[in-house]
Amino acid sequence: MSMYSDEAPVNPLPPVVIALCVFLVGIELVFLAGENGLIGGTDAVGWRISAIENWGFREPLFSWMVENGQFRVLDLARMLTYPFLHISFMHLLFVLVFLLALGKMVGEVFGPIAFLTIYFGAAIAGALTYWLVWDTPIVLFGGYAAVYGLIGAYTFLLWTSLAHTGGNQLQAFRLIAFLAGIQLAFGLLFGGGIDWVAEAGGFVAGFGLSFLVSPGGWSRVVARLRQR
Repeated sequence: MSMYSDEAPVNPLPPVVIALCVFLVGIELVFLAGENGLIGGTDAVGWRISAIENWGFREPLFSWMVENGQFRVLDLARMLTYPFLHISFMHLLFVLVFLLALGKMVGEVFGPIAFLTIYFGAAIAGALTYWLVWDTPIVLFGGYAAVYGLIGAYTFLLWTSLAHTGGNQLQAFRLIAFLAGIQLAFGLLFGGGIDWVAEAGGFVAGFGLSFLVSPGGWSRVVARLRQR
């Protein structure tokens, strides 16, 4: 029994995933405290909406910057800040489920720098996809595009594993196909939003960036393809 005495009963999460979760929850707790009158006085009730308006991704604003060639740092930062803003605790909770479930595997395999590259790279790609597809005043916010990037990275891991073992690589895309199906069903039944394009962009970015930042990266994939 002594050989197992030093093993943790539960495998710990990578520190980068824990830090990201703590930061997300911390922001939400500030909003909740303000809405319940615990801090900030009467003005705190509107903190959440003000933050979404001031730090969410605004498609018309980005279009204006592109048309005029004026890229202001604070406005560009919206592509990195919008994933930290949620309309409610339940909204955040679903993001945390994906982050915890996929963050452990992706974080352990890729390492903290690559993990953050995928997370924020997917957020940027999601915002750009949103801008390219829609002409809308609706502000983009929430962490779904970023965590869909983790789904893309997870899909990449399955894809390369199946390539190594000679399995059907299309099976790697089961998760994203399932999620897309669920989202389509909910959209048909209850009416869907337009931010699904950002999630799609985040997934594609997460999958694509994995070729560059995963251990071995693109060279490993090319080597395996040459062996076939």
